[in-house]
Amino acid sequence: MLNSPVSTGQNGVEWHHSAGLVDYREAVAAMEDRVARISAGEAREAIWLLEHPPLYTAGTSARAADLVEPDRFPVFEARRGGQYTYHGPGQRVAYVMLDVGRRGRDVRRFVAALESWVIATLAEFNVTGEIRAGRVGVWVTRPDKPLTAAGCPQEDKIAAIGIRLRKWVSFHGLSINVDPDLDHFTGIVPCGIYEHGVTSLVDLGLPVSMADLDTALMRSFDTAFAEA
Repeated sequence: MLNSPVSTGQNGVEWHHSAGLVDYREAVAAMEDRVARISAGEAREAIWLLEHPPLYTAGTSARAADLVEPDRFPVFEARRGGQYTYHGPGQRVAYVMLDVGRRGRDVRRFVAALESWVIATLAEFNVTGEIRAGRVGVWVTRPDKPLTAAGCPQEDKIAAIGIRLRKWVSFHGLSINVDPDLDHFTGIVPCGIYEHGVTSLVDLGLPVSMADLDTALMRSFDTAFAEA
């Protein structure tokens, strides 16, 4: 799956793209193989862009009560950080297999770079992505929706982030909602957060294609990871 990179960035990171829907178990196996080879100095760092069939993944902090509909889609133990997440068609998953050891061994800075990467990518479509203390992922304010009971603008999640490290090489990564079926998120409490919703680029009124998003991801990567 990861033998033929689409391109190689200026910093030597290989970019891979899979057309169609990639089986989750096969993706994890491919990532683990690549991480082992990166650790051994036998392969370059890699970013893998793909889509999965509908499924839920449980991170290391997942709570059983947050799996609202356990029989709706297959559920996988991801062993990454975070709680429950949905993956499915119309959502761009970016798996990041990067040498965090070579990049300073600073996990907080690495996660901040992932957040900055998403925010910079969304900015190319005039979407203001933001991070919130105590809430993992990237969020957008919804002035088009009614105010909350506290009189504040509603905020919806547009991107999820969850990584795992093995010998200081990262895998898993992030997902950005382009045009998934947002109803599929109702089978879980996404990332354990009850009081906020989920959105996508198309839900925001932006006819963005997956190819458009991929171009923006590749264009903004080097800047976001310049110091990570």
